[in-house]
Amino acid sequence: MFSWWRDGTPQGRKALVAAGLGWMLDAFDVTLFAMALPAIRAELGLSGAQAGALGSVTLLGAAAGGVAFGLLADRYGRTRALILSVALYSVFTAACGLATTVTQLVVFRALLGLGMGGEWASGAALVSETWPAQHRGKALGFMQSGWAIGYAAASLVNAVVQPAFGWRAVFFVGILPAFFTLWVRRNVEEPPIWKAASQAGVKREGLAIAFRRPLLRLTVALTLMNMFTLFAWWGFYLWLPSYLTQPQEQGGVGLQLLSSSAFILVMQVGMWFGYVTFGFVSDRIGRKRTYVTYLLAAAGLLFLYVTVRNPVALLALGPFVAFFATGYFSGFGAVTAEIFPTSIRASAQGFTYNVGRVASAVAPWAVGSLAQSHGYGMALSLSSAAFLAAAFVWIWIPETRGRELS
Repeated sequence: MFSWWRDGTPQGRKALVAAGLGWMLDAFDVTLFAMALPAIRAELGLSGAQAGALGSVTLLGAAAGGVAFGLLADRYGRTRALILSVALYSVFTAACGLATTVTQLVVFRALLGLGMGGEWASGAALVSETWPAQHRGKALGFMQSGWAIGYAAASLVNAVVQPAFGWRAVFFVGILPAFFTLWVRRNVEEPPIWKAASQAGVKREGLAIAFRRPLLRLTVALTLMNMFTLFAWWGFYLWLPSYLTQPQEQGGVGLQLLSSSAFILVMQVGMWFGYVTFGFVSDRIGRKRTYVTYLLAAAGLLFLYVTVRNPVALLALGPFVAFFATGYFSGFGAVTAEIFPTSIRASAQGFTYNVGRVASAVAPWAVGSLAQSHGYGMALSLSSAAFLAAAFVWIWIPETRGRELS
């Protein structure tokens, strides 16, 4: 199973570790907000719509960060962009713990989002360019699986820290990823393919070529696909802790904080296997077939999950929902790396992934507002519909498995 790891170069393995840890810590910092949201709402008196708007602000910041850091990564290097993005989201996660007003939280969440969006764009390009075509899906799957570990770590920290020290202390823990950048700076080199393109001056072509034929149609389709998948993911996962802890008369499940954290931890097991398995399956049978299968399964399982209230049934369903409703993310880095040339790889990945986030930024607000008026079941069903729409968009995206990077 791990023979592919030995096929990688020493720098490729270091790049994968760096990008995977960066993405894991990104998930850790971002997820702390969802875990602390019920306590924040209680202290600051936020409505469901206001709380959802805070999540939307983060996604808008992430969209801007993904595009900006993609351009930085193409111009100045994948590693430099990775270091800056991690430092940014770490500092402003900690700053959220100092917020005393909604306005302050809005500012800190937006700046945190810049780093959050930037980490994926630089990390995915770094891994794509340091692993061979036959193992690229696996490598990116393991990078993406860091999100599940970070999500689980945030759940654990929240369960331990919040009851003892309050929700502000939860955010203060978020400064820790900043120290990870010291290791990256010392140990991770820029990919040879980027160095060659940079020295040749190829980068001067700019992102504009993504909007010319033959790439224009693919740029639009990939952006739409991400719009739907990110809407589905953020609409569901940002409100999942609230759904599990809200009283049943308010449309929730009615679990205690520790119980809901345990449910979420169990889901992360399925999420991790979903990320990793996607890489192996897509390297074997193709990106397109694997993607569509995951998205259709996610739509059906998520609809089932939000229509039941029985804790035992939810506990059993959770890992399967997480497996399919998140595992597909592992494929996007490989697909875009195999479509776009080196000169715009990071910026095109950042654009298609994060401009999709602009549209998906409405998801936290829309789900929060609908949950307030019609209950969580109907509100969270929006995510199921978005997964179906994402699967449909694959009509316009070709198979890319096995392509060598240009």
